[in-house]
Amino acid sequence: MTSPTSTAPLARRLGPLLGPLRRAVLRRSRDLAGLPDLPEAQVELLRALAETGPHSPSGLADRLRLARPTVSNLLRAMTATGLVVRTPGAGRAVAVTPTDHARTLLRRYDAASSRTLERALARLDPADRAALVTALPALERLLAALGDD
Repeated sequence: MTSPTSTAPLARRLGPLLGPLRRAVLRRSRDLAGLPDLPEAQVELLRALAETGPHSPSGLADRLRLARPTVSNLLRAMTATGLVVRTPGAGRAVAVTPTDHARTLLRRYDAASSRTLERALARLDPADRAALVTALPALERLLAALGDD
Protein backbone atom coordinates (compact mmCIF):
# COMPACT_ATOMS: atom_id res chain seq x y z
CA MET A 1 0.00 0.00 0.00
CA THR A 2 1.20 3.51 -0.80
CA SER A 3 1.88 5.91 2.02
CA PRO A 4 -0.58 8.86 2.18
CA THR A 5 2.44 11.18 2.11
CA SER A 6 4.08 9.60 -0.95
CA THR A 7 3.85 12.29 -3.63
CA ALA A 8 4.82 10.44 -6.83
CA PRO A 9 1.97 7.89 -6.87
CA LEU A 10 -0.53 10.57 -5.86
CA ALA A 11 0.67 12.89 -8.63
CA ARG A 12 0.43 10.07 -11.21
CA ARG A 13 -3.21 9.41 -10.23
CA LEU A 14 -4.35 13.02 -9.71
CA GLY A 15 -2.77 14.64 -12.77
CA PRO A 16 -4.65 12.66 -15.42
CA LEU A 17 -7.97 13.29 -13.66
CA LEU A 18 -7.85 17.10 -13.54
CA GLY A 19 -8.22 17.98 -17.23
CA PRO A 20 -10.91 15.41 -18.03
CA LEU A 21 -12.84 16.36 -14.88
CA ARG A 22 -12.91 20.07 -15.76
CA ARG A 23 -13.75 19.38 -19.42
CA ALA A 24 -16.58 17.02 -18.41
CA VAL A 25 -18.09 19.65 -16.10
CA LEU A 26 -17.80 22.32 -18.81
CA ARG A 27 -19.25 20.09 -21.56
CA ARG A 28 -22.19 18.93 -19.45
CA SER A 29 -22.84 22.47 -18.21
CA ARG A 30 -22.97 23.80 -21.78
CA ASP A 31 -25.37 21.02 -22.76
CA LEU A 32 -27.58 21.58 -19.71
CA ALA A 33 -27.96 25.31 -20.24
CA GLY A 34 -27.78 25.43 -24.04
CA LEU A 35 -24.69 27.62 -23.83
CA PRO A 36 -22.33 28.40 -26.68
CA ASP A 37 -19.18 26.34 -27.04
CA LEU A 38 -16.74 28.80 -25.50
CA PRO A 39 -13.23 27.43 -25.01
CA GLU A 40 -12.31 26.94 -21.37
CA ALA A 41 -9.53 29.53 -21.73
CA GLN A 42 -12.09 32.18 -22.73
CA VAL A 43 -14.29 31.32 -19.76
CA GLU A 44 -11.25 31.57 -17.46
CA LEU A 45 -10.31 34.94 -18.94
CA LEU A 46 -13.86 36.25 -18.51
CA ARG A 47 -13.88 35.02 -14.92
CA ALA A 48 -10.65 36.89 -14.21
CA LEU A 49 -12.09 40.09 -15.68
CA ALA A 50 -15.37 39.71 -13.79
CA GLU A 51 -13.53 39.18 -10.49
CA THR A 52 -11.02 41.99 -10.75
CA GLY A 53 -12.34 44.48 -13.27
CA PRO A 54 -10.61 45.86 -16.35
CA HIS A 55 -7.10 44.66 -17.08
CA SER A 56 -4.42 45.29 -19.63
CA PRO A 57 -3.66 42.33 -21.90
CA SER A 58 -0.26 41.92 -20.22
CA GLY A 59 -1.90 42.07 -16.79
CA LEU A 60 -4.28 39.29 -17.83
CA ALA A 61 -1.38 37.21 -19.10
CA ASP A 62 0.41 37.61 -15.77
CA ARG A 63 -2.71 36.90 -13.71
CA LEU A 64 -3.62 33.80 -15.70
CA ARG A 65 0.00 32.71 -16.15
CA LEU A 66 -0.40 32.54 -19.90
CA ALA A 67 1.92 33.70 -22.63
CA ARG A 68 1.14 37.19 -23.88
CA PRO A 69 0.63 36.02 -27.48
CA THR A 70 -1.89 33.45 -26.19
CA VAL A 71 -3.84 36.16 -24.39
CA SER A 72 -3.61 38.41 -27.43
CA ASN A 73 -5.12 35.67 -29.62
CA LEU A 74 -7.86 34.98 -27.07
CA LEU A 75 -8.72 38.68 -26.84
CA ARG A 76 -8.79 39.04 -30.62
CA ALA A 77 -11.31 36.18 -30.89
CA MET A 78 -13.34 37.44 -27.92
CA THR A 79 -13.47 40.99 -29.30
CA ALA A 80 -14.71 39.65 -32.63
CA THR A 81 -17.53 37.73 -30.93
CA GLY A 82 -18.56 40.63 -28.69
CA LEU A 83 -17.36 39.18 -25.39
CA VAL A 84 -14.83 41.89 -24.50
CA VAL A 85 -14.17 45.50 -25.39
CA ARG A 86 -10.79 47.18 -25.51
CA THR A 87 -10.69 50.76 -24.32
CA PRO A 88 -7.63 52.84 -25.22
CA GLY A 89 -5.87 54.51 -22.34
CA ALA A 90 -2.86 56.78 -22.06
CA GLY A 91 -0.14 56.06 -24.62
CA ARG A 92 -0.38 52.50 -25.83
CA ALA A 93 -2.25 51.26 -22.78
CA VAL A 94 -5.45 49.32 -23.33
CA ALA A 95 -8.04 48.22 -20.77
CA VAL A 96 -10.00 45.05 -21.49
CA THR A 97 -13.52 44.78 -20.07
CA PRO A 98 -16.16 42.05 -20.44
CA THR A 99 -19.36 43.06 -22.21
CA ASP A 100 -22.75 42.74 -20.53
CA HIS A 101 -23.40 39.77 -22.84
CA ALA A 102 -20.21 38.09 -21.58
CA ARG A 103 -21.15 38.71 -17.94
CA THR A 104 -24.55 37.13 -18.58
CA LEU A 105 -22.92 34.11 -20.25
CA LEU A 106 -20.48 33.72 -17.37
CA ARG A 107 -23.30 33.78 -14.81
CA ARG A 108 -25.14 31.14 -16.87
CA TYR A 109 -21.98 29.01 -17.13
CA ASP A 110 -21.40 29.22 -13.39
CA ALA A 111 -25.01 28.38 -12.54
CA ALA A 112 -25.04 25.46 -14.98
CA SER A 113 -21.70 24.23 -13.62
CA SER A 114 -23.07 24.25 -10.07
CA ARG A 115 -26.19 22.34 -11.17
CA THR A 116 -24.05 19.85 -13.11
CA LEU A 117 -21.84 19.18 -10.12
CA GLU A 118 -24.82 18.98 -7.74
CA ARG A 119 -26.43 16.31 -9.93
CA ALA A 120 -23.22 14.31 -10.20
CA LEU A 121 -22.48 14.62 -6.49
CA ALA A 122 -26.01 13.43 -5.66
CA ARG A 123 -25.27 10.18 -7.51
CA LEU A 124 -22.21 9.49 -5.37
CA ASP A 125 -22.20 7.51 -2.18
CA PRO A 126 -22.42 9.73 0.94
CA ALA A 127 -18.96 8.52 1.98
CA ASP A 128 -17.55 9.76 -1.35
CA ARG A 129 -19.21 13.15 -0.88
CA ALA A 130 -17.78 13.36 2.63
CA ALA A 131 -14.32 12.50 1.29
CA LEU A 132 -14.61 15.31 -1.28
CA VAL A 133 -15.67 17.79 1.42
CA THR A 134 -12.65 16.74 3.47
CA ALA A 135 -10.37 17.07 0.43
CA LEU A 136 -11.50 20.58 -0.56
CA PRO A 137 -9.12 22.49 1.76
CA ALA A 138 -6.22 20.35 0.55
CA LEU A 139 -7.16 21.00 -3.08
CA GLU A 140 -7.31 24.74 -2.38
CA ARG A 141 -3.85 24.55 -0.83
CA LEU A 142 -2.62 22.50 -3.82
CA LEU A 143 -3.87 25.22 -6.16
CA ALA A 144 -2.05 27.84 -4.08
CA ALA A 145 1.13 25.72 -4.08
CA LEU A 146 0.96 25.41 -7.87
CA GLY A 147 0.65 29.18 -8.05
CA ASP A 148 3.85 29.53 -6.01
CA ASP A 149 6.00 27.72 -8.59
